[in-house]
Amino acid sequence: MSAPFLPEGDWIRGISIKQPWTAAILTGAKTIENRPRPWRPGWVLVHASQQIDRPALRLPLVARSIRDRDLVTGAVVGIARITDCHQDPEGAPLCSPWAHPGAWHLKLADVQELPLPVPARGQLGPWRPTEDLIDQVLQQLPVFRP
Repeated sequence: MSAPFLPEGDWIRGISIKQPWTAAILTGAKTIENRPRPWRPGWVLVHASQQIDRPALRLPLVARSIRDRDLVTGAVVGIARITDCHQDPEGAPLCSPWAHPGAWHLKLADVQELPLPVPARGQLGPWRPTEDLIDQVLQQLPVFRP
């Protein structure tokens, strides 16, 4: 993809998520990501962190969603768009079976899995990807237009 098609400025961030949650997002089953603080809407590189949440592998909701998937770690594995960020009112039903009480819920849409993971280091909170990393991701998504 050539630069003229990209928006100017700070248009994309990285979000690091432990496996198996990342795999569940890539399947399209998990459309809510839980965070301790609010995030702004926009595009994010979906980064599978180095750690695997082993107890989560035994949750039926997770197990059904990620069946037979590789749990890649330490790489950008997809791209998604945050369309909303909210907290459910105390005592109200949760917005999704994936939502945690008291957390900020990031609504994920337009999730696209990369054909090949791109090794990268992430960090806690929203992080700014390098231009080289963005280029490597977008080479695998030739029809993507933010």
